[in-house]
Amino acid sequence: MNKTKILLAEDEVALAHIVRESLEDQGFDVALCFDGEQALQKYNDIKPDILALDVMMPKMDGFGVARKIREKDQTTPIIFLTARSQPKDVVAGFESGANDYLKKPFSVEELIVRIKVLLSHNRLLEKPKANRNESYNIGNITFNPSKNVILQGANSWPLTARESDILKFLCQNEHETIQRQAILKSIWGDDNFFNARSLDVFITKLRRHLRADPNVQIINIRGIGYKLVW
Repeated sequence: MNKTKILLAEDEVALAHIVRESLEDQGFDVALCFDGEQALQKYNDIKPDILALDVMMPKMDGFGVARKIREKDQTTPIIFLTARSQPKDVVAGFESGANDYLKKPFSVEELIVRIKVLLSHNRLLEKPKANRNESYNIGNITFNPSKNVILQGANSWPLTARESDILKFLCQNEHETIQRQAILKSIWGDDNFFNARSLDVFITKLRRHLRADPNVQIINIRGIGYKLVW
């Protein structure tokens, strides 16, 4: 299967390499550029599946690159990456042809989620088909996400669909810190205040369910997110 081709244009060299490496770790094929003219040339050369463009670049800014591309291509998704967050800048970005606008500083996890959404056929984050036999071992607890249940020996506890989605996300990133925004974007599709408060409630409920094994913890990493450990 061919890798998804991403054209990444970012003139902050250190940030550009960090983002490129993170995207490549996720299996994307990344072409990196450091100015607008180079980005436009690279677009013509490789015909990427999606573009992530910094707005403030030398030679040609991201808005200019997007307008040039939109003269002949109205379908390839474009995400702007920028510290310019005034409403007029956001409007200008969408008017130039962007599909999304990500404000700096941003998490790479959020960028990856947004890329996946834009590349999906219905602009929704695609979930893998459930495997009825799929399960995760969390300490001495077994979690079956397709059946929305956790088990310990002969005991079982049902989960709601949302609880199951969150726990599965944590299990897929066990012992790693997951940013709150990544969870919210992946499961709710929006990181607004109300969804964030709902996430807190569901995390509290999951902690109660997992008390069956005292070694299992969902740790709150202050100001960042959560980590599932045991």
